[in-house]
Amino acid sequence: MAQDAPRSYHALPFSEPRLLADIGATYARFCIEQVPGRFDHVAVLPCAYYPGFVAVVEAYLGTLPGIVPRHAAVAIANPIDGDQVRMTNRDWAFSIQDAQRQLSLSTLLVVNNFTALAMALPRIGPEGRVQIGGGEPQSNGVIGLLGPGTGLGVSGLIPTTGDRWTVLATEGGHVSFAPTDERELQVLQHAWKTMPRVSAERLISGPGLELIYQALSQGHPGAEPNLSAADIVQRTLQDHNPLCAETVECFCGMLGTMASDLALTLGATGGIYVGGGIVPRLGELFASSPFRQRFEAKGRFSTWVARIPTYVLTAENSSFVGVSSLLADHVPDHDGGNPLLDRVRSAADGLSPAERRVANFVLDNPRSVLNDPIAVIAQGAEVSQPTVIRFCRSLGFQGLADFKLKLGSGLTGTLPVQRTQVRRQDGIADLCAKVLDNTISAIVQFRESLNVEAVDKAIALLREARRVEFYAMGNSTVVALDAQHKLFRFRIPSVAHTDASMHTMAAELLGPNDLAVFISSSGQPPELSRAAAQALERGASVIAVTASQSPLARKSTVCIAVDHSEDSSSFVSMISRILHLLVMDMMSVGLAVRRTPTLGPGPVSETAEGQMQPTPGVLISHIA
Repeated sequence: MAQDAPRSYHALPFSEPRLLADIGATYARFCIEQVPGRFDHVAVLPCAYYPGFVAVVEAYLGTLPGIVPRHAAVAIANPIDGDQVRMTNRDWAFSIQDAQRQLSLSTLLVVNNFTALAMALPRIGPEGRVQIGGGEPQSNGVIGLLGPGTGLGVSGLIPTTGDRWTVLATEGGHVSFAPTDERELQVLQHAWKTMPRVSAERLISGPGLELIYQALSQGHPGAEPNLSAADIVQRTLQDHNPLCAETVECFCGMLGTMASDLALTLGATGGIYVGGGIVPRLGELFASSPFRQRFEAKGRFSTWVARIPTYVLTAENSSFVGVSSLLADHVPDHDGGNPLLDRVRSAADGLSPAERRVANFVLDNPRSVLNDPIAVIAQGAEVSQPTVIRFCRSLGFQGLADFKLKLGSGLTGTLPVQRTQVRRQDGIADLCAKVLDNTISAIVQFRESLNVEAVDKAIALLREARRVEFYAMGNSTVVALDAQHKLFRFRIPSVAHTDASMHTMAAELLGPNDLAVFISSSGQPPELSRAAAQALERGASVIAVTASQSPLARKSTVCIAVDHSEDSSSFVSMISRILHLLVMDMMSVGLAVRRTPTLGPGPVSETAEGQMQPTPGVLISHIA
């Protein structure tokens, strides 16, 4: 049976069917989307019957009558960070790329379930929600979303331009729980008996409903033991059990406080939506519960919060609508077009005149924009480079790199590269692909996070230094050797030392106007930290190319942060070394373009013939 989305936003069918899924801790829901906005072959499978993600998807695909989807989008009750997914409330773990290959999919997009649900909110009309209490939403206001089920999902939507939204993928359900009355304190004290820290999710969820019942039943000797969340709700609605009713009342009050905390945190003047598997089943009982009263109980901010509306989501297939929207942004539609370019066209009227010139340039040159640096794009659009960045952010992207990734995925029909764990059983083809994909992904992410100001300061220190020494250990030794060879090309005398015991002794020889450059993936070796401290004590400047929060970073004059974690216990750290080499390339190129032709980077002196020449004595010392 086909089920339509609350609002259809396409008319023509896709060239290939799409698989949509909503994977929770208890049930996995599937459908096939052949016409945008229409969901066919909807099925619900219990997760407990299957050993893992791939198995449950294969079970559903086996029920389809000759339909073979090539693109899939999955909402899952878990944070998504990279290729490896390990569910919090179910013992399932999988690699996204491995699953894509096993399921023979061209595209597999995996997102947090509340990210998907949040993306569906703008398409849900009044028929798909019930307002609880008063308040009116502000147009283009931030929207908050939370929903208790097996866990407690929390998300938000921030308006950008036109009808586009940016989703906040959060783990807000894991904030610490704070009681507001003696009854909730009693519940918290009961929870403390078995867990040292009690998050909001521990109580405002299905398992939390059971925990509240256990705490409140301690003063009722005849109370039924070990009731499930479903039993508690059923006995409240049908049997009018006083203890179960008190449990649900307490639960709704806690949820009201959590919802208002979210409204204050986000400034959610567009409203707060409540979804999940519990609240919609309560019906009128929830409307008469303490939820709204507790929502507005914010002291000095009660009047402000009272203006924010709260809704219970009742629409079916909300997650399907959300993942369908997200998948449409990643995969070209039926006519071979690009949804992101359509998004640029529709947003043009809301952009500033300068940003509109960038939009026109992108629409006229979509493929060249993928490879052009920001300076070329700015020149082609006849705007400044910051205007290009503002254009990307106006569309809801983090920056130019993020925009290019999404644009490239639409033009090629594939997802952006993600990090994937190399496994011993991988074939040569998979091994090569993973090494390349991981490196590409890391470089793109590093470009987005690079502190350009720190690089600029480092180049300035290098130009002014009378003496330069590089300190490194292990894998980083090749980076120091590479830097040594680069300085040879600048006709700067250099030497490399590889004796780790020389770190402190070498640093003791430094003085004012000298420069020490430390290179380390982790920034943890004490030898490097001691040498950096010694260099600072002697009056030298210190550049650290290392992890941002490391001990070595704290000992530096300038830190060029390279935050990339690798499994160095099984494999040699490769990507960090490449990123460090790139940093040295940036510094070398910066030195080359800023130095006066025929002059070295250091101070200059005049010869007897009146010619200027570099001051000799610039030394690179590589301690490994």
